[in-house]
Amino acid sequence: MNSAVKNPLKLIALDADDLSVLSAHMQDAAARVADMAYLPAEKRFAMLVNRFDWLAAVGAGVPQRRRTGVHFDRVMKARVRGFDLGDKSKSLNLLAVEFAEASAPAGTVTLYFSGDAAVQLEVECLEAAISDLGPAWPANEYPRHDES
Repeated sequence: MNSAVKNPLKLIALDADDLSVLSAHMQDAAARVADMAYLPAEKRFAMLVNRFDWLAAVGAGVPQRRRTGVHFDRVMKARVRGFDLGDKSKSLNLLAVEFAEASAPAGTVTLYFSGDAAVQLEVECLEAAISDLGPAWPANEYPRHDES
């Protein structure tokens, strides 16, 4: 088995190119509203997700998920679209993460979820990281992207 499949993933993103790699690994992560937090005093947005491990799925043909921590630092403002922060049981499917530079190095990070939901983070500069927090478990199926 490929060692990348067995080892936990740890990535940082300091620019848009780094963030595109992070986004690819986070595609189809399942997130609950209860596991998201904006901490203004710390200038941090953090969330826990159940990441679909695409390396394992493609490399070893084993669909699996991993509990993963995600955080963005230097966050000045956070806002949501398409879901209610009060609905703690709501589950969201992460599609992509993008960075749009405004006044270098500041900009907006957008986490796009299915159902036209999003989290937007205004950041002083891009500082993000993801870390797998434990062992993988079997996924029931591969994520599907139905065309409408």
